[in-house]
Amino acid sequence: MKNAGLILTLFLLPLASFAQEAARPVVSEIVTPQSGLRQSWVGTVTARIETDLGFPRSGTLATRPASLGDVVAKDQVLAVQDPQDLDSSLRSAQAGVIVAESQANSARNAANRVQALVTRGVDSEAALQSATAQLAAAEASLEQAKANLVGAENARNNAVLHAPQDGVVTQVFAEPGATLTAGAPVLRLAGTQDREVIIDLSEGDVAGLATGSVFRVRLEANMALEATTRLTSIDPVATRETRTRQLRLALDENAPTGFRLGALVQVEPMAETAAQLSLPVTAIIANSEPPQVWRVDPAGREARLVTIETGATAGTRVLVLNGLSDGDEIIVKGVNSIEDGQIVGPRVQE
Repeated sequence: MKNAGLILTLFLLPLASFAQEAARPVVSEIVTPQSGLRQSWVGTVTARIETDLGFPRSGTLATRPASLGDVVAKDQVLAVQDPQDLDSSLRSAQAGVIVAESQANSARNAANRVQALVTRGVDSEAALQSATAQLAAAEASLEQAKANLVGAENARNNAVLHAPQDGVVTQVFAEPGATLTAGAPVLRLAGTQDREVIIDLSEGDVAGLATGSVFRVRLEANMALEATTRLTSIDPVATRETRTRQLRLALDENAPTGFRLGALVQVEPMAETAAQLSLPVTAIIANSEPPQVWRVDPAGREARLVTIETGATAGTRVLVLNGLSDGDEIIVKGVNSIEDGQIVGPRVQE
């Protein structure tokens, strides 16, 4: 019997060793608040409001006092349209109103005469209806002529293009002498009052951030100059070429004037801007509601189901609001073929 027990023990030991070696490695990730989040980025100071300015009517560009790179003040003259064609249109519209008023007066007098004849029984109701219809058409033509005159007057008044706000001319589309169609841009004006910083981040970096986060920015040309910004928006779609998302950070209105449009800055999160936990979307078990993931027990390497609360999705990653702690090992691949309590092998990184 002792020999039989010894043989059985010797037989089971290789089986146990084989079972331990057979535990398959898993692709997992150790979640931390800094997962996928770098410490600083390079950004560019831009204008929050950038407007293409042009004339409402077609015509010829006579002069353009503003040039590329000019700093302009609100209501400053930027461009002037040749008034010759506009003056001609204005005179034509004024004449059209005079003619329409004359026709309306004639139709009104004719309708009054027919009305008087019908009252005396000399003329017919059909004649009165015809005169009334002609009067209505004449009055409608008068209203149309008046509307044309208002449009011509506005166009003439808008022949001088003024700056709607303080800003910088960042692009010029037309030179003096060019023929412009209605609405064609003459120049682009970037407002200098509301500035923001633009940064491009990978989808992994974006997953660790939330709107409202506060950042410190330092001027590349002079690192002693710094200001604060607040994250206002994250582009919902990544650019096709770089697979990055653009983030807009509102620059504090008291920021130094050294943060000029186009300046390069270093952007880093403030101490109160805590990075959030995030996971690849592949870590979430399919059709689990509420969302569940596999957490690996570090002692026995057992996979256990954990229910989590998720937030916004950024590309291939999703924010984890509740359910996980810093340092948890979460399986991120092959999650739909694992059973609760299953022993898994060593961790493998992608």
